[in-house]
Amino acid sequence: MYPPSLIQKARFLRSKGKTYKEIKQMLKLKVPKSTLSYWVKNVSLPEDYIKKVVKLNRINLNKARLIALKANKIKRQIFLFEINKRNTLIVNSIFKSETAKIALAMLCLAEAKKYTSKGSSFNLGNSDPRIIVIFLALLKKCFNFNPEKVRCTVQCRADQDIEELEKFWRNVTKVPEKLFYKAQIDPRTIGKPTKKKDYKGVLKVDYLDTKVQLELESLANLVYNQLQSKNGPEV
Repeated sequence: MYPPSLIQKARFLRSKGKTYKEIKQMLKLKVPKSTLSYWVKNVSLPEDYIKKVVKLNRINLNKARLIALKANKIKRQIFLFEINKRNTLIVNSIFKSETAKIALAMLCLAEAKKYTSKGSSFNLGNSDPRIIVIFLALLKKCFNFNPEKVRCTVQCRADQDIEELEKFWRNVTKVPEKLFYKAQIDPRTIGKPTKKKDYKGVLKVDYLDTKVQLELESLANLVYNQLQSKNGPEV
C-alpha cells in the first residue's frame, strides 16, 4: 500500500530522533500513528531522544495550561455576567425607602459605632470609599438629611500627605473642607513607612443626629429578631 522507499525515509528520520508528528510533517504523511509506529518498530533512537521528548512534553504542558487558563477565564466571565444579569433585576429596589433603610441599618450594625449615652453623634469609619459613599447616599435617601450635621476626619499613617488624603476624601464624599475635622495620625506608625502606596487612610464620618442612630439600631435589632425567630440557624 505504501512504497518501501517511504517507509525507509520514515525509519531514517526516526533514527535521527524525530517524533511521529515531525515525521508526518516532513514526509507529508496522512497515516495513523499506529501505522507509523509499526514502520519504525525496532529503530534505534539517539541518546538525547528522551531529553527531547521531555522538553517537548514540558512545552506542550505549558501550552495546555495556558489554554486551560484562557478557557477558565472565559467561563468565569460568563459566570460573572450571569450573576450581574440576575442582580440587575434586584439593584433598583435600593431606591425604595424601606429597602434602603434596611440596607443602611445592616451597614451600621456592622460598621458604625454603637449608641452610648454620651455624645450626640454616631460615626462610621472605613478605608473603602464605596462604604463611605453608600453610607452617605443611604442617609440622604432614608432621612431628612442635613449636610451640616456631617463631620469627616481622616485617620492616617505618620508618613502620609494629609492634604492629599483630605482632597481625595473630599472628592469622594463631596463634603466641603469646612466640615472636616483635623486629621488624626496614628502614633504607632511613626518611623514605619507605608507599604501600600494606594492606601488612602480611613475616613471617619460623624453624623450629628442621635435619633437617626437609634432608629437604625432599632431596625437592625428588629430584623435580627425576626430572622432569628422564623429562620434561626440550625446547628
